[in-house]
Amino acid sequence: MSDSLDHDRTKLEPGAIVRLSPLVRRVVAPNPGPFTFTGTCSYIVGAGEVAIIDPGPDDEAHRAALLEAVKTERVTHILVTHTHKDHSPGARALSRATSAPVWGCAAHVAIEDHPSGRLDASHDLDYAPDVEMRDGDALRGAAFTLEAMHTPGHASNHLCFALAEERSLFSGDHVMAWSTTVVAPPDGDMAAYMASLERLAIRAEETYYPGHGAPTFAARRYVRGLATHRRQRETAILTRIREGDEEIATIVSRIYAGLDPRLVRAASLSVLAHLQDMTARGLVASSDGAATMEARYKPGNS
Repeated sequence: MSDSLDHDRTKLEPGAIVRLSPLVRRVVAPNPGPFTFTGTCSYIVGAGEVAIIDPGPDDEAHRAALLEAVKTERVTHILVTHTHKDHSPGARALSRATSAPVWGCAAHVAIEDHPSGRLDASHDLDYAPDVEMRDGDALRGAAFTLEAMHTPGHASNHLCFALAEERSLFSGDHVMAWSTTVVAPPDGDMAAYMASLERLAIRAEETYYPGHGAPTFAARRYVRGLATHRRQRETAILTRIREGDEEIATIVSRIYAGLDPRLVRAASLSVLAHLQDMTARGLVASSDGAATMEARYKPGNS
């Protein structure tokens, strides 16, 4: 699915200013890891008067690199795709340094006790945009137009931004070439994620600039491949349940052979997201009624 994509880490060095198109430059934050690849990609859009998308973590070195990249320009807007802590915290200090307002996704709504677990810790709960963008809203800069698309799934408040002048898309963590997106309940939702992929697949953009990793080209074909991959994962989960694997831990151990131990929790949550969707559709039944991490599962009636 990704044979034509460039995963050369040397092109994703933190702090380097890389021009990707006439209107887009990238600066990678120094926060590499199993969920962030080489680090969060911050994008500078425009020339002369620019917007910065996803300032990343509140990291002084990264902020300095961004300010160096735009030292002869004026930052007019700061945009945020979603409130995970590797994307939005840097917006506050960057806004103070540039006097640019923060536009973008809605603030995360804290999730109270939930049977599938609480993941508020992954969100920047201090994020508060100056302008909350909703699906279809547009930001018009001096030389660019960015249209917001609400793409829940990875996060309920996730936005992508379409760059009209270049028919490209800033896809945040919704579509990435280096890895499949983590969909982790309760904020992550598999049914919403699949519906968001379907929306993207019928749009015109063919170049995606992700929150981590290199750009994706022939993006619509790639998005269709991602949807196919998720359907295949659902089939694999259902097969394991039909063969007698009742618990998430057992299912994960069988279908994620050789998985990095640091990613087992994320894989378990991804399986839970599938099971929540499959339970709602009647494909499986949960011993707890609702799909939970602790439940035992059996084939449903559908």
